[in-house]
Amino acid sequence: MHTNLSRRRFITLAAAAAGLPLLLQIGNAQARMARWEGTALGAPASLQLFHNDEAQAQAAIAAALDELKRLEAIFSVYRADSAISTLNRHGVLENAPQDFVNLLTRALSLAKISDGAYDPTVQPLWRLYFSHFTGASADPAGPAQQDIAAALALVDWRGVEVDAANRRIAFARPGMGLTLNSGAQGYITDRVSDVLRAHGFDRMLVDMGEPRALSAKPDGSAWRIGIANPASPSNTVATLEVVNQCVSTSGGYGTLFDQAGKFTHLIDTRSGRTAPALLGVSVVAELGAVADGLSTAMLMAPIERRQEILRAAGGLKALYVTPQGIVATVTA
Repeated sequence: MHTNLSRRRFITLAAAAAGLPLLLQIGNAQARMARWEGTALGAPASLQLFHNDEAQAQAAIAAALDELKRLEAIFSVYRADSAISTLNRHGVLENAPQDFVNLLTRALSLAKISDGAYDPTVQPLWRLYFSHFTGASADPAGPAQQDIAAALALVDWRGVEVDAANRRIAFARPGMGLTLNSGAQGYITDRVSDVLRAHGFDRMLVDMGEPRALSAKPDGSAWRIGIANPASPSNTVATLEVVNQCVSTSGGYGTLFDQAGKFTHLIDTRSGRTAPALLGVSVVAELGAVADGLSTAMLMAPIERRQEILRAAGGLKALYVTPQGIVATVTA
């Protein structure tokens, strides 16, 4: 059984695809584009930064990448030595990094707002699906119901104990696990943006898994972010023009456990079943830390609660997308 576990890009950067100019003439000054491409938390990442001083721009990007490296050591579930992996392994984390406490507090707040539609303790379910479909002779029908029930018993955001004053995090029950992948990319995008702004830059598109536009481009135009077609994520079905906003997208098509596309990486923690592959939700917010996580919550939320959750969590707009295009728009 072939298993597609590579994370495919949720959002395409329409500006880059259209050939964003590397040099813009603004009055008597020239603004040049510096670009970086790499990965963040295992997903494609990029920086696009307008500048008038190449050395200053490269120094700023180097500092931003140092911040990315620091935060990956906290949030990456793919690294055994990360803070989150240490918590998952031992069930307790003493002297947790402040960034971990900050993001986890935000994640648990979103879990409460959404009544568990978003739940960062989904990791036991994810491990179950991953182990099932990477095992020999995996049943194409998915994990057994009793195994799903056993994993579900370990999923409950209320079982995460956070002592912010002493920076201590603990699980209420052995076997629980945490992932902040729906949240950390937006948080890292914000922190990297802060580093670049501290170096004197503000006209940029920072994408550490979730693209955030800082100010307009030097010619005054907005950044253009394409929303992916769930059936063909390299193609767009819609384009957003954004300034000082972040766009975060969640969709089952991002990672498929099985070749048929029946089982996806987004799991409903109330039923243990995975989200459909051909539905995506893009959330627009001022901060990446708000948009990310909220896009997952909005994908899982019942229709009648969508606007309430979006508003309470600080989002601006949510776009529900199928291969045919935008099918619903929710505004705060």
